[in-house]
Amino acid sequence: MNGTMKAGTALLAPARAHARPVAAETDRDAFVRDIYEQYGPALVRYATRLLNGDWHKAEDIFQETAARAWKHADFLATRGEHLRPWLFTVARNLVIDHHRVRQVKLLNLMPIEDVDTSWDSTESTITSHVVLQALRELNEQQRTVIRLMYYLECSVAQTATHLGIPPGTVKSRAFYAVRALRKELRKQGVAQ
Repeated sequence: MNGTMKAGTALLAPARAHARPVAAETDRDAFVRDIYEQYGPALVRYATRLLNGDWHKAEDIFQETAARAWKHADFLATRGEHLRPWLFTVARNLVIDHHRVRQVKLLNLMPIEDVDTSWDSTESTITSHVVLQALRELNEQQRTVIRLMYYLECSVAQTATHLGIPPGTVKSRAFYAVRALRKELRKQGVAQ
């Protein structure tokens, strides 16, 4: 396709330089560079809308879309007018996967006493006991935030989703919970 249209066909996207199979790595790289130039901004805007304004995640989605295009460059380079729909479909599917992963990460909480704190040394056992005792002195909100963020290693976003509160509230509660824990540990003579 050299810019002329056959009767009854319409081009959905420019077909320049994509009409021949991609053989070498440099051809693949040029193919992906063309994707960045022609479709990059539109794909990032599209993914941003699907991700409720999360521009950084949208860029990650676009990067993954471009990587998949690079991987399938031999096939895609000969499909000039079908490249745009393919790219947008891949981006949409990646966003759907992202949303699914976030929904699956439901947390099952366990009592602090059930957290595996078995270490080899006596000193670490005593330290664990002292920390558990200090945790018991905190209020339930503080214990829950510490349990989620430090024992279960949940992110702020995951903790916020689980508790049904804004991320800023999680950060605030975590700050005050750690401060209260330090205070309790100081009372017991463990922390400085």
